[in-house]
Formats: sequence, C-alpha cells, structure tokens
Amino acid sequence: MISNKKAALGAVVVAVIASLFTLNAGIMMGKVAIVPVDKYGQYKKFEKLLALKQEIEGNFYQESDEDKLIEGAINGMFEGLEDPYSDYMTESEFNELIEYTKGSFGGIGVYVAPGEDGLITVVSPIEDTPGDRAGIKAGDKIVGVNGESFTAKELDKAVGKMRGEPGTAVTLTIFREGMAEPFDIDIVREEIRVKTVKSEVKDGDIGYIRITTFDEKTAGEFKANLEDLKDKGIKGLVIDLRGNPGGLLDQCHEIADEILGKGTVVYTRDRSGEEEYLRSDEERKLSMPMAVLVNGGSASASEILSGAIRDNKAGVLIGETTFGKGLVQRVYPLKDGTGYKLTTAQYFTPSGEYINKKGIKPDIEVEDEQEQLDKALEYVKGKIK
Repeated sequence: MISNKKAALGAVVVAVIASLFTLNAGIMMGKVAIVPVDKYGQYKKFEKLLALKQEIEGNFYQESDEDKLIEGAINGMFEGLEDPYSDYMTESEFNELIEYTKGSFGGIGVYVAPGEDGLITVVSPIEDTPGDRAGIKAGDKIVGVNGESFTAKELDKAVGKMRGEPGTAVTLTIFREGMAEPFDIDIVREEIRVKTVKSEVKDGDIGYIRITTFDEKTAGEFKANLEDLKDKGIKGLVIDLRGNPGGLLDQCHEIADEILGKGTVVYTRDRSGEEEYLRSDEERKLSMPMAVLVNGGSASASEILSGAIRDNKAGVLIGETTFGKGLVQRVYPLKDGTGYKLTTAQYFTPSGEYINKKGIKPDIEVEDEQEQLDKALEYVKGKIK
C-alpha cells in the first residue's frame, strides 16, 4: 500500500550508517571517538560490517563497486526480516511500483504474491491482458523469468523483470499443479491499462459491480458506477471481489464509506500493541440487500472490504475462502529515488478476526464460478422487499 509519509526511518538508518562509517574511519586514523554506552553494542555489530567492507575493497581480486556493496548490505537487512512483503527497491523498481498504483504500466497483466511454499504464486491474471491470453492461471507458480530463477523472497525483483517496454518479449517458467515438469510461456508485453471497476444491471433490478484491484482511481470509479446503477433503479447489489489481489487501503476505505454507514472498517495493531481504527462515514449508507463474491484470489484490501461488509452485517459473503493476507505494508521513498516496503502492522476485521494465512470463510460456500454468481443473485433477489 502506498503512503505519502516521508522516509523518516530511512533517514535514520542512513544517518546511523553514515555516522558509523565516520566513527570507524576515526578509529583507523588513530583519532579519539566517544561512543555512548547504550550504543556500543550496536556499534560493534556495524564495525564487523565495515571491517568486511574494507577487507573486500582491499583484497578482492577485482575492483569492487562500493555502491553495489552498500546495496547488497541493505538488501541483506530486509532478507533478515524473513518477510516476503518487506523489500528494498532500486530506483527503477520503486518507480514501477508507483506507476502500477496509478493504473497503467508496461507488462503482462498478472497479479502475484508470495506463496506459503516459498514460490511466487499467481493470484489472478488481469482480464484480456497478455498473461490472461497466454493461459496463465490462478495458482500457477512462476519459478523463472527469462531463464533466471526466482523464489518468493525475490518477488519484487521478479515483477521488475516481468515488466518492461510494450512490444518486448519475456519468457516465464511456470510450474502448474498436476504437471510433472515446469514449462515456458513466451509473452509479448503490452501497456496494461487497468480499468478497475465495471458494472451492469442483472435480473432486471440487481446491480452488479466488479472491482479488479484498488488503485488511485478505484474509489472514484466505484462511486460513479454505483450512482449510475441507482439511477437505473436497482434494488439490490452484488459486489464481485473474486481474483482481486488488493491495493491501496485508502481506496478500500472510501468504498466502505459509500455502503456501510457508521461502523468500523478495519483496525491495525503494531508491534507495541497500539491499535488504529478506520471507521466508515455515518452520513452515507447503502440501504439495500447486498452480497459479495470472494475466492482464493481475493486478498489484502479485498479481504478488508469483505470483512467489513460481513462484520457490519451489511451483506453476506459467497464463494470460497479468501487468500489470507492480514499484514499492512507502508511504502517509503528515499532521497536518492530508491525506496522500500515495510510490514508495519497486522490488520483485523471489525469483529477481531486475524485472517493472515487462513483467509475469510464465506457465509455461503460455492465452488463453481457461475454458480457463485447465480447464488449471489438468488440471495439478493430473495431479500428484496
């Protein structure tokens, strides 16, 4: 999730490393340096890192690149977290992430996430994109890009490799359940323009809104589509979040504002136990029967919206258990154009359910996609007075 919050933490980290480099140099030159007692243990740990850097620069058989050494050390810190959602990004990777949240980018059109098996897992392909047309399926494992192997730990780097200029080709190595060996798929990239909200009237008086992801334009698109459906006289609503991998929390919050009335949307808890609540606007409420379609591709912000609708008794969930991503990331820019994502909190549905790695079980379980929609329409129709 994108945040405009300044990179205060990054500045602190950079400042600490810079001061330690200076301190180390002072010691090596015979100068006197004073280290506060409470910082001495921290200094000793960084001293080892600096000593190794000097050994490499002085004794490696080839000229070393200081910038690459520093980048490698930073990447190592994030790998030490053992969290697939926290990651340091180069300038190009960071720019790609920002571009993606704006709703268009050059790529193949596939949403991915780290799987529990440590592999990059396809959450869902975006409809009518190169990845979708090439036959990539939800649940596929992407184990290689252009001949280079990747695991979930290198998720963002793999995504960076998959993206590129429209018209250029990329080769994915896919492992699919039920097949003995991985196989390659050649895909030509396109400019992916993601229209995140589509709507129509079904069965005469039931509105149907499909949300494919939550980017900067999603809440505005949702409001416009909902108003259009209201003008057409709908008496009930089906919201389709199947295959929606999530996105920006503020967009999810704005949509909840339009339908829930006064209530809690989600709350987060950080490492200190401090909780922060997001609440919906009491001035607006959608007073009509509602059902929400979910499946294993519904993740993150999709699960937040689904949980809020269920726990506030605004509607029922129909389909299959959701993906199970109950962690909050913030994105921080650094002054040199790089940036990082860091998991800063856990999130809980309004009733207090923690859904990470287990997902949200729907009120009405249905496996077949068409039957899921049919059941939702039947449910809403039966509730219309």
